[in-house]
Amino acid sequence: MSLQPPLISISPTRELNELFSDIHPPLTPRQAELESARCLYCYDAPCVKACPSEIDIPSFINAIHHDNIEGAAQTIYSSNILGGTCARVCPTEILCEQSCVRNKEAECAPVLIGLLQRYATDHAQFEGHPFSREPDTGKRIAIVGAGPAGLSCAHRLSMKGHQVEIFEAHEKAGGLNEYGIARYKMTHDFAAKEVDFILGLGGITLHTGTALGRDVSLVDLQAEFDAVFLAIGLQGTRHLMLDNEDLDSVQNAVDYIRELRQASDLCELDVPKRAVVIGAGNTAIDIACQLKRLGSEDVTLVYRRGAESMSATGHEQAIAKAHEVQIKTWSKPERLLVDEAGMLMGMEFRSTTLDQGELIDLDTTYSIHCDAVFKAVGQTLVLPENETDLLSQVKSGKLVVNSEFQTAIPKVYAGGDCTAIGQDLTVEAVQQGKRAAEAIHSSLILADKA
Repeated sequence: MSLQPPLISISPTRELNELFSDIHPPLTPRQAELESARCLYCYDAPCVKACPSEIDIPSFINAIHHDNIEGAAQTIYSSNILGGTCARVCPTEILCEQSCVRNKEAECAPVLIGLLQRYATDHAQFEGHPFSREPDTGKRIAIVGAGPAGLSCAHRLSMKGHQVEIFEAHEKAGGLNEYGIARYKMTHDFAAKEVDFILGLGGITLHTGTALGRDVSLVDLQAEFDAVFLAIGLQGTRHLMLDNEDLDSVQNAVDYIRELRQASDLCELDVPKRAVVIGAGNTAIDIACQLKRLGSEDVTLVYRRGAESMSATGHEQAIAKAHEVQIKTWSKPERLLVDEAGMLMGMEFRSTTLDQGELIDLDTTYSIHCDAVFKAVGQTLVLPENETDLLSQVKSGKLVVNSEFQTAIPKVYAGGDCTAIGQDLTVEAVQQGKRAAEAIHSSLILADKA
């Protein structure tokens, strides 16, 4: 995959790798000691209520304060087996840290819960795996998708004594963690190490390069396994519905991020001199900032509504501004501008406004010169056409499940981004995988007693 010229020369590999080091440097032991001492260890801690995965935050911070790093990590992993990832990517500024009572103290600054969680999970040194499996139940569960929801579900089911097989379409497990998160948030091979850590429990077999509807069918999985959990995420990307959208220089942001994350040499990437990013979420911020780090001179993020409506948090927006990404709001994509040779020259936008709560177009338009356009306007559920039973379970673009994560298909459950439950956050996916595992386990146990 390549962009159309003009392209720019970028820095040597070593310099680029340094630009993609951790955006938030980890705490030193001294910093962790001082920060853990700031926690008030609240009895009815609001930070725990704000954590989607229900981590006992005061307990793990107290363990760090008493130099019990393994105990701290054990507390985190017992609620969130992907605690290392979530410490890096979770929007703590609008969850646990926003609820921290220290915000109401004189310093008006929360305990740095995310960084303390990362400190514990990065430094814990267990003798063997921190969890053990219960006696084998003889039950087998299939999980489709090795992203956060699937891995979380697999780990919890294996702990309960079930045999689990994961079927992953890509060549690597990890899902969004491996392919879709900004490289400066998840550095090196952390996602792969976390997968190995989860598989280290035992009782879990991973099949990569195995896609639903192509290599395995839902009907066969239902027949062979006692339960099936679908954690297939959102694989498609919404279109702008504009002429010339099929140009090579008009790309899906998630595709470029995937290519960037998998690149062994960042110097081999094609980098536009001037880029436009369409969108207002974390993916839009991630692609815009990474383009700047790669060497793009001008990157403009454009959104049809106001900044207050952007799904990217204020923290993420501040990161974009720190990277000198220009953010233009109240602008709707109108037209892709191409020259006589069919090369992208820029993009035209129409100004918008709100009228009695409804977004309307204005008469004014303007253009931005660019060499590439990256679409980050949301992802969609894509199901194989031959999986007719599964297609019947889609409503408003997501799989329909009940409170126990069951679909209307016998023995089939679903969780993560492919359902409409919760927010599209990694920590939410982990929690849903865990809760689905508990529901599957309870169902199987009840079936045995019946």
